[in-house]
Amino acid sequence: MLGQMTHSRACVLTRSSAALFPALQRLGGLSYFAGAEKKDDRVLVPDLGSLTSIHDRARELFYYLKGGQVDYGEEHSKLCGHARFGMTYDKGHYPVWDEQNPVHFVGHSAGVQVVRVLHQMLADKAFPGHDTSEGWILSLTSLSGALNGTTRTYYDGMLAEDGRSMKYICLLQLCRIGVIIYDWLDIPWLKNYYNFGFDHFEMSWRKQGFSGLIDLLLGHTGPFASGDWILTDLTLQGSLKLNSTLRTFPDTFYFSYATKRTRKLFGITVPSSVLGIHPMLFLRVLQMCMWRHPQNAPLPYKGYRDEDWEDNDGALNTFSMTHPRIPIEHPNHFVVDDSDCHPLQPGIWYYKIIEADHILFIVNRERAGVQFDLLYDGIFQRCRKHAFRKSTPTVPNETSQ
Repeated sequence: MLGQMTHSRACVLTRSSAALFPALQRLGGLSYFAGAEKKDDRVLVPDLGSLTSIHDRARELFYYLKGGQVDYGEEHSKLCGHARFGMTYDKGHYPVWDEQNPVHFVGHSAGVQVVRVLHQMLADKAFPGHDTSEGWILSLTSLSGALNGTTRTYYDGMLAEDGRSMKYICLLQLCRIGVIIYDWLDIPWLKNYYNFGFDHFEMSWRKQGFSGLIDLLLGHTGPFASGDWILTDLTLQGSLKLNSTLRTFPDTFYFSYATKRTRKLFGITVPSSVLGIHPMLFLRVLQMCMWRHPQNAPLPYKGYRDEDWEDNDGALNTFSMTHPRIPIEHPNHFVVDDSDCHPLQPGIWYYKIIEADHILFIVNRERAGVQFDLLYDGIFQRCRKHAFRKSTPTVPNETSQ
C-alpha cells in the first residue's frame, strides 16, 4: 500500500471505464484520481484498457504488477476471437507480490469489479507458472463501485431484454463505429496518446485490410460482436453472470463508499440539487431516477424492483454500489460513523452512503474541496492501521502432524 503503510504493502488504484465517461480516461498527464496517488510513495495507478472487458483488464492488471507477457487465457481468447497474448511488462511494477507481500486495492466504478475478478483468478490459480492464492489481496476499497451493474447502460443503448445486444440507433452505436475506425486506422502517435485497449483484437488495417473493416462495422467480428467489452459486463444481466462466479473471501477486508445525488420529493425520487451535481451528470441523474424496466422484457434477476434502482450518482445506481447483491447478497454492514466498523472484520462488506456524484472524488480535487482529502486520507489510514492479518500462533507439534 502506501509508503509508510503497514509492512510496506503496496496500494493499487484501479479506475472506471471510458464507456461511462469518455473524457475522463488518461489524456496526456491528466491524473484520473486527481493526485490522490501522490499521498504516499507506494501507490500504483495501472493504465489498463478503457473499453476492454473486466476479464481482460483483470489479466492485464496481474501482469502489470507481477511482470511478464499478458496471457488472456486460451479458452477465453478462442471464445472471444482475439489473440491469447498481449503486451509484455519486462519488469512488473510490484514483482515481489505474493501471499507474504499482499496488496491493498482501491477501485473506482468498474475498476472494483476488475479487482474482484482478479481476486477470484488468484484463488483459482489461473495464471500459469505462478502459485497464486486468495491471500495475495489484503483489502479492497470500493469507491462508487459497479458491484451489481447499472441501469445507465440501457439508456446508452444496451438492450434491457438480454443485456448484451445494442439498439440499432443509440449513443453506443456511434461509440462502436468510432472505436473501430480509430483502431483500424492505427495511427501510432494517436494510439500513444489514447488507447481503448483493443490491440489484442488486432483491428489494424495492417491485419484486417478493407474487407476486415467491413466485417468489423457489420458486427461480424471484433469485441462488439463477441461481447468481450466493458458495457456487456456493466448491464444487470452481465453483472449477475459475473457475480455468480465471484466470492467474498473470509480473510480479505472490504469497505465500500456508495454515492448518491438524489432525494425524495413528495414520494418521487429526483436529483438532490442543481449546483451540487456536475453539469455533465445532471440529466443522467434525472434519467436514472425515472428508469423502468420494460414490461415485455424478462426481469434481470429474481426479486428485481424498479424502486430499488432509482437512487443514483449519474452513472451508477446507489443500490449497486454498497455490496454484491445479485444473484445472492454477500455479508455486509451499513456504517454511519467510522467507529461502527472498528475493529474491522474480514469477509464483510462495510459500506457507507455519501452525498456525491460519480466524479466528485476523481479528476478535479478542487471540486470536492476538503472532502477529497478526508476521503482518501481515511482510505489510506484504514489500510495502514485497520486492515492487516494477525499472525496465527503455532500450536506445538502442529507442523509435524
